[in-house]
Amino acid sequence: MCRNIKVLHNFDPPATDDEIHASALQYVRKISGSSKPSAANAEAFNTAVAAIEEATRTLLDSLVTTAPPKDREVEAAKAKERAARRFG
Repeated sequence: MCRNIKVLHNFDPPATDDEIHASALQYVRKISGSSKPSAANAEAFNTAVAAIEEATRTLLDSLVTTAPPKDREVEAAKAKERAARRFG
């Protein structure tokens, strides 16, 4: 259920708003145990997603590293290779 939560720090180009939103949404889905909240819980669900997005942006903007930024294409190729070995 947490496959959309990916490492977002230290990439060139930096994480997009869509990536941050997808990760926040997946986190709230996991914590709440619901992929789509009921009408009664929709406001709380959406408020939580927005709060997680804001906290994630704050965190990413605050982190420092001396490591060179990772290349998205190289990291994607590594992930595909791991998946191929794992799942055949």
